[in-house]
Amino acid sequence: MGEPMDLVLLSRLQFALTVMFHYLFPPVTIGLGAVLVFLEYRWLRTGDRIYHQAVRFWTKMFGINFALGVASGIVMEFQFGTNWAVYSRYVGDVFGSALAAEGIFAFFLESGFLAVLLYGWDKVSRGFHFFSTCMVALGSIFSSVWIVVANSWQQTPAGSHLVERTVNGRTFVRAEIVDFWSLVFNPSTVHRLNHVLLAAFVLGAFFAMSISAWYLLKGRHVAFARRSFTGSLLLATVASFAQLLSGHFNADMVARRQPAKLAAFEGHFQTGEGGTALYAFGWPDEDSRTVKGGLAAPKMLSFLVYQDLEQPVPGLDQLAADYGAPPVWLSFQAYHIMVALGMLFIASTSLACWYWWRGTLFEQRWLLWFFVFAVALAFVANETGWIAAEVGRQPWIVYPMQTDAGLVGGLKTSDAVSEAVSSGQVLGSLLMFGVLYAFLFALWIFLLDRTIRHGPDSLEPAVGPEAGTPLSAIAQRATHLYGE
Repeated sequence: MGEPMDLVLLSRLQFALTVMFHYLFPPVTIGLGAVLVFLEYRWLRTGDRIYHQAVRFWTKMFGINFALGVASGIVMEFQFGTNWAVYSRYVGDVFGSALAAEGIFAFFLESGFLAVLLYGWDKVSRGFHFFSTCMVALGSIFSSVWIVVANSWQQTPAGSHLVERTVNGRTFVRAEIVDFWSLVFNPSTVHRLNHVLLAAFVLGAFFAMSISAWYLLKGRHVAFARRSFTGSLLLATVASFAQLLSGHFNADMVARRQPAKLAAFEGHFQTGEGGTALYAFGWPDEDSRTVKGGLAAPKMLSFLVYQDLEQPVPGLDQLAADYGAPPVWLSFQAYHIMVALGMLFIASTSLACWYWWRGTLFEQRWLLWFFVFAVALAFVANETGWIAAEVGRQPWIVYPMQTDAGLVGGLKTSDAVSEAVSSGQVLGSLLMFGVLYAFLFALWIFLLDRTIRHGPDSLEPAVGPEAGTPLSAIAQRATHLYGE
């Protein structure tokens, strides 16, 4: 048993490393795509060249994150075939259609217009460049749609059935599509997609606010930074509030479709009598099957799930036999960190909007410093959300399908690893990827730092006045004030 267990653990660690590193970049590009559309629209609408300066700067940031996202994402697809061959056979028919749709409808759209976005400023009209910006932003969203569809099918399978296939005398089970649209709109797709996209908008907005706040604190590129900050603040505020509503509906779906995951999120070991408490924080102890040092609102979990204070929510003692028992401590902490950060984002953006309404936002240096560093919290919120969703469905890599006859099918993570790969090989590649991704992370930080230090390009006068004239002096002074 030692070798298979080690192989499963190492394979999971390797995939977690590659996915979590890759997931630093797609949410930023999705969020920045929305920021770019807003800023370029404002430039076209108002003719204010500060918006032109802003959209060109954030386009550079978008390009850096897009490039790192592509470079880090390729590895994951190879891991399906190397480390998870049994899993690949099981989901190949389902994933083939979803990933093909991503390539056709998303990646070609995004990459096709990306060159125009990055290099077409002086080569195409303003209107066509804005159209290209919209297409790149739409392409990044479409890409997330098909990835979420595939992942959501693993969580709540639909539109498929299980069949036995025999190849070269070996029999295996695989899921095959019977209804493509039922697969696409499986019970968790819409809820999870809304949650993922809103989290990306929050991260992209906080990314732009972080850099803009730093410029404001340093007194550099003030006009550019103010416009970038306020536009991103609006997006962050709306997305943060919408995320609260999305999170409720997503949790309600989990309660119905993956009750063991919800029990792990809440450290709910024993079903008990009467209403079930909702924990704000705590330390789940799987040995004593209690949450130690926690703060709980009595009966609130029952109210949120059933709108009934007295109906008990099933605990892991009732659910483990059918659904298995997820790792409780990690699921609980990741979920509660994500929720706590979401509430912090609502509070901080609301406070910033209040100061903005009063006209004193940029006088609150302490709040600007908070936003400089809050982008790290937005990254943490995205990563912990992914951890909670994936760890919470264990021991399943593909969840059983809910039918009138009960739970059907499913593939456990321990049964999904490749049969021809050894623990030593996985460990060696894990270490290699660790070194490679450390280099890519350092490169990312270097490129961001260099771009931030350079700042936005200086504005050129709309009409070039002759040198030495009063009009030339005014233009140079304006360029200094607004460009620097």
